[in-house]
Amino acid sequence: MSKPRIIAIDGPAASGKTTLARRLAQALGYAFFDTGVLYRAVTWAALQKGEDLQDEARMTLLARTLDVELRITETGETLVWLQGRDATQELYSPQVDAWVSVVAAHPGVRQALKDVQRRLALQGHIVVVGRDIGTVIVPEADMKIYLDASLEERARRRYEEARRKGHSVTLEQVLKDMARRDALDASRATAPLRPAEDAYVLQTNGLSADEVFEKVMQWMRKKFPNSNKTPAPSATS
Repeated sequence: MSKPRIIAIDGPAASGKTTLARRLAQALGYAFFDTGVLYRAVTWAALQKGEDLQDEARMTLLARTLDVELRITETGETLVWLQGRDATQELYSPQVDAWVSVVAAHPGVRQALKDVQRRLALQGHIVVVGRDIGTVIVPEADMKIYLDASLEERARRRYEEARRKGHSVTLEQVLKDMARRDALDASRATAPLRPAEDAYVLQTNGLSADEVFEKVMQWMRKKFPNSNKTPAPSATS
């Protein structure tokens, strides 16, 4: 195989997954799919309805019946339409950040959303981001990458991102919420966060986005010599 059909990128919150995935997708001419948007959509809808987010049965039912549509644009971006409108930006509020791992930890929710994730990923020529992509969603991915960074570094990144978006948060609160989220992601009974056995693992502390991208491209060029050449248009575009 001269090029990877599916690139899976996993790792904890604010480890640099999305930034890397967007750059890889742009460089390769691939689609980009952040599977976390589905869990965020369920979380957002539950918050809007005033549901008990710790009630697995209610969250699973919501995941199965939610009026959600994913649209991958010509530039490879994934837009989330809820109840007939583009709600993508609303899914990244601090409130959703604080609760999404609680919702994502429910086995019923993960099972309900698994098929749509696999269906999109298996179309190929795509970079897929999440926390169980290389281990559960598409273990057959041709290239698996796991990014990590210290809790303090990741909290600082998320805090600065939230401030840029105009959200009123403190670094202490972001750190506390992220530690809680890490614990939920790592300890959930279904698809806990961990690197796939054949994943390339990179610690991103102290690395710029450019340095992370270049390191991953080095790995990719070694494994797939033609990976820096743009493929034919993807079926998902």
